[in-house]
Amino acid sequence: MELTSDNFDSVVLQANKPVLVDFWAPWCGPCKVMSPIVEELSGEMESVAIAKVNVDDNPDLARQFNILSIPTFLIFKGGQVVEQFSGSMSKEMLQERLGKHIG
Repeated sequence: MELTSDNFDSVVLQANKPVLVDFWAPWCGPCKVMSPIVEELSGEMESVAIAKVNVDDNPDLARQFNILSIPTFLIFKGGQVVEQFSGSMSKEMLQERLGKHIG
């Protein structure tokens, strides 16, 4: 799901399950590496919502969350950021980080 300033609050902050938000841009090499991994997990992990923010199209959201490099991932739970990390990683590492916030 693509996030914008218009739907961020309703999709992320009011979600009833953890949400992984992927801050990315189309020109970013590491983002292109992570995109299929994020897509796979989106289909496999039903207890987590996964959404993306294109920082070029939504610079206000990038500023709001102080995104200085991409890809940056924020995990929200109960409307709060519970974990933040940047860069590329294996599917297993990302799955493990998400797993800590389920339940």
